[in-house]
Amino acid sequence: MDWRDTGILLSSRRHGESSMIIDVFTPERGRHAGVVRGGASRKVAPILQPGAQLDLAWRARLEDHLGSFTVELQRSRAAIAMQNRTTLAGMNATLALLAFVLPEREPHPVLYAHTQNLLDLLDQTDLWPLAYLRWETALLDDLGYGLDLSYCAVTGATDGLIYVSPKSGRAVSAKGAGDWADRLLPLPDALREGGATETTDIADALRLTGYFLEHKLAAGQVGKPLPEARARYVDMLRRAAPPSKTDA
Repeated sequence: MDWRDTGILLSSRRHGESSMIIDVFTPERGRHAGVVRGGASRKVAPILQPGAQLDLAWRARLEDHLGSFTVELQRSRAAIAMQNRTTLAGMNATLALLAFVLPEREPHPVLYAHTQNLLDLLDQTDLWPLAYLRWETALLDDLGYGLDLSYCAVTGATDGLIYVSPKSGRAVSAKGAGDWADRLLPLPDALREGGATETTDIADALRLTGYFLEHKLAAGQVGKPLPEARARYVDMLRRAAPPSKTDA
């Protein structure tokens, strides 16, 4: 059994004296693991950095075996990410979430395209927080927990949307909320069409996407807490935000 594809390196760990087991995200094969013989060597180890874009050839005697990879570097991203601590934390959060939520060997080509586009923006630190927020909404959508913020789930109105249902992920207007308002989540401005995109607004929006990641994906689908890398990134993003006028 063998195949060839491109892929994003999610993680790697030592295997024996000289090999590495890598976990990659590919467009055709989804999240896939395999052994890189000699992966711990001085020649190969620098290639196996988180976020790297790799040309992959996988081979195994049977399809359900772990198998082995041969790899060639297409693009390294570690050096770019390390130029900014907050963006590096964002890349780590992205890779950790993918390793956490993606079932093994299940293709997610649309999410893969979103992920590659996000990681290709690592050198644009001013754009990255908003791009990351959009990526998290794409992640929820791809895995069946998408947010529908286009109109009120109760009245059908497209204006006055200020809440989100914690059960359905659909927007709710002030009028539609009625007596249920205290049970709904606030709709952050950064998730409204044409809404504010300051760092503080994005951090607030990540609180909402985080709710669905935690209560739907982590608790309902995976059965484990979210990786700490995401919380670290959101915390760094919030601390990096300039003080608001009310705090000045």
